[in-house]
Amino acid sequence: MKILTADEMRACDRATVERYGVSSLTLMEHAGQAVACFVLREFAEAKRITVLCGKGNNGGDGFVAARALRQAGREVRVLLLGFAADLKGDAAAMYEQMEIVPMLAPDEVSLSSEPVAALLRESELFLDAVVGTGFKPPLRGVAAALRDRINALTAPVVAVDVPSGWDADSREYQVEGAYRADAVVTFTAPKLAHVCGNLTNSAYKPIVVAPIGSPEEAIESNLRLTWAGASKKVAEAPRPAESNKGKYGHVLVIAGSYGKSGAAAMSSLAALRAGAGLVTAAVPQPILESVARITPELMTLPLRAGGHGEISSSNLDREALHELLEKKTVLAIGPGLGQHPETEKFLLSLLDATDLPVILDADALNMLARHREKITGGGRVMVLTPHPGEMARLAGLSIQEVQANREALARDFAAKHQVTLVLKGWRTLIAHPDKCIAINTTGNPGMAKGGSGDILTGILAAMVAQYPQTVAEAVNAGVYLHGLAADLAVREQDEHTLLATDTVAHLSRAFRFRAEDKGGYLWIQGLPQ
Repeated sequence: MKILTADEMRACDRATVERYGVSSLTLMEHAGQAVACFVLREFAEAKRITVLCGKGNNGGDGFVAARALRQAGREVRVLLLGFAADLKGDAAAMYEQMEIVPMLAPDEVSLSSEPVAALLRESELFLDAVVGTGFKPPLRGVAAALRDRINALTAPVVAVDVPSGWDADSREYQVEGAYRADAVVTFTAPKLAHVCGNLTNSAYKPIVVAPIGSPEEAIESNLRLTWAGASKKVAEAPRPAESNKGKYGHVLVIAGSYGKSGAAAMSSLAALRAGAGLVTAAVPQPILESVARITPELMTLPLRAGGHGEISSSNLDREALHELLEKKTVLAIGPGLGQHPETEKFLLSLLDATDLPVILDADALNMLARHREKITGGGRVMVLTPHPGEMARLAGLSIQEVQANREALARDFAAKHQVTLVLKGWRTLIAHPDKCIAINTTGNPGMAKGGSGDILTGILAAMVAQYPQTVAEAVNAGVYLHGLAADLAVREQDEHTLLATDTVAHLSRAFRFRAEDKGGYLWIQGLPQ
């Protein structure tokens, strides 16, 4: 799904009306109805609902939602920040259809009246339809004063399109001066703020996209940004009945060293759980038995070890390399390797010896940072999965410089080196060689533990093994499913107790989850009740 700017969203609405004959009133009706249906499903216990409406089209969406909620039996009140005479166009038309007499709050003084205070105090849910995606901060006047009152209350707030006060084009993680939100319902496509910002101050509270009638052909963007969810061709597609293990690839995991057998075991287990037909873990001989215990389905291959339990460069002889690489389809290299000079020599020579697709993580990235000339796709699939510290070493920058301009850095690095770059962090970025970027919105703070990256490496290797013709979609889906599995796991436990292996245990549910649920909403953050 494309990510749009506010201007591109307006262009989409215009094209829908002028080119495809859908009236703007129909779009507004669908938007308001979508908000109302979401509230009825996800906040079913809320009976007294107050809709906060501005004078523009966002307020018009609010008028429609108010009407629909009242027709559904809710006690609905509307607070209009202005006068009815101020309304124009579609908002004025929807106000006339609402058939609810609003309480008026044209200025800050009116907010201090007892009727308004009682209205706010008694509400069980607020709909924030004050200003929408066309707004540029800061909020002023009565809208800002109402924000302060709403933010001091405890009743949940559902934002219509975007929390009032956010710039829809913002790439900031957090902004000051916006309305709080416990859920966000936007329309047609996510905007930059929905995928970059912490709009709900939580990884678990929902942000959903509702279709309202714009055809796909009307949704155009120059950002080259997409949402990273699993596509219909990848992960969601059922396997054919005549399947066999050979159809789904053979992943070779080269990982581990003395004291770090768990990294190799977790990557291998994740590759199996994510659907690879076969997985072989090639690890130093001293840790082979430990890694093999992770699951009986895992095949193992011993590698000669040096004096410190590291992979030795003696594994580079022709016979050993042939045995290592024979009939493999994807390599996953790095978790727990260590950075001993012997291992570094082995890694660099191995990359020269094969053009198999390769997923590189952890110590493999740190060793490559000392040999940047080796970072090149050059006709082969190369996927790098750095966290900000590793990215700083790969790019020769400080962590602060990486974090200051993640999107541009990821785009340029992927294009320059012709690799797929998975830059981990809040809203992990997946930058592809063609300069397209997918933004992932799944995952939660419980993943901030050792082993999470090892699990992701295994998942990505399995996805590339299964979908070698659609690598970009496979990697996007792998990142999305990893975060989604963690979100599903946290539903059953606290994020403090989440282990990396818990995400593997929930991969089955993640594969079965459909972001586009029966109500037609695309869940880009959070999970349905």
